[in-house]
Amino acid sequence: MEYTKEFKAMCPVVNGASHGCAPIPQEGKWTYAKGIEDINGLTHGIGWCAPQQGACKLTLNVKEGVIEEALIETIGCSGMTHSAAMASEAIVGKTLLEAVNTDLVCDAINTAMRELFLQIIYGRTQSAFSENGLPIGSGLEDLGKGLRSQVGTIYGSKEKGPRYLDLTEGYITKIALDENSEIIGYEYINLGVFMKLMKDGIKAEEALEKAKGHYGRFNDATKYIDPRKE
Repeated sequence: MEYTKEFKAMCPVVNGASHGCAPIPQEGKWTYAKGIEDINGLTHGIGWCAPQQGACKLTLNVKEGVIEEALIETIGCSGMTHSAAMASEAIVGKTLLEAVNTDLVCDAINTAMRELFLQIIYGRTQSAFSENGLPIGSGLEDLGKGLRSQVGTIYGSKEKGPRYLDLTEGYITKIALDENSEIIGYEYINLGVFMKLMKDGIKAEEALEKAKGHYGRFNDATKYIDPRKE
């Protein structure tokens, strides 16, 4: 260590108020985090690109400072999906410190990694008070039973009103309207369930019917419309 001449001439004063770090809540206990290996937790959050034209939802499951599991969901531009594929390989198995300094190509994914780094090292995780945290594989639960991103896509205009296109349940095929042309329900196809049934050997027509569902007062409608055409 090098010191300046003026610094060397100073007399030492005891750091009396130095009591170490405060504990953070993680995995059912209070942890004094002194090294990256002390960090544990599962959390998810959002990042965005520089022009704010795309976003990434990132889920990380960290054990002893190492990212054991990552779920990356993107929206905004086609390039982000390729970056997500790369990021799923680039950050898993690395420590949090390594991952936050890894170039993940896409601004949105980089920003998400930065924001989650802050959440995790401060103990602001989904698993902060769950004993032993969440097992590896828990990140997939964000996708639901169909193992497919739960995305909402809704379009609306002053002239023609709202159109539900995709909601949590799946792809919207019909919107149910009452006598005032107000939406009172909809029909959807859960594409994750549909594809699973297809892979299980069920014929397309039957799988399609099994994957369909209704929400709201669908059967009370006076009119049904295809939101993509009508």
